[in-house]
Amino acid sequence: MKVERKTQNKAEISTSSMPDIIFMLLIFFMVTTVMREFDGLNVLMPRAKMIEKLDSKRHTSYIWATKDGLISVDDRIISSNLLSTVMYKKISKDPKITVSLKSDQDAKMKLISEIHTELRKAQALKLSYSALTEAN
Repeated sequence: MKVERKTQNKAEISTSSMPDIIFMLLIFFMVTTVMREFDGLNVLMPRAKMIEKLDSKRHTSYIWATKDGLISVDDRIISSNLLSTVMYKKISKDPKITVSLKSDQDAKMKLISEIHTELRKAQALKLSYSALTEAN
């Protein structure tokens, strides 16, 4: 009896460990990914003796004001007279919104007053001032 030998080798890639590899990659990217927050402008925050943390960052809109008079709303630089229209649109989308004002410690009070006036026009009455604790 004559025995035939198979000379062709099948080159198959084993896929049995693929779910493990995918799971490890998923865990790796979940651990190393940082959620992006708003950068805002370069401001030197004032110090406070006592501060309270906001309940939720979800319903918060950030306004940065520099000592040079620049105003930024959620990473977009705007002029002070457009602040009321931008904030009105934000409030109409999310009525629970709280405005967090991050101003430079050397910002002029005239700029802060203009921001207050524009926020009143937009009916943005929930206002929070951001500061650092004295220990930081």
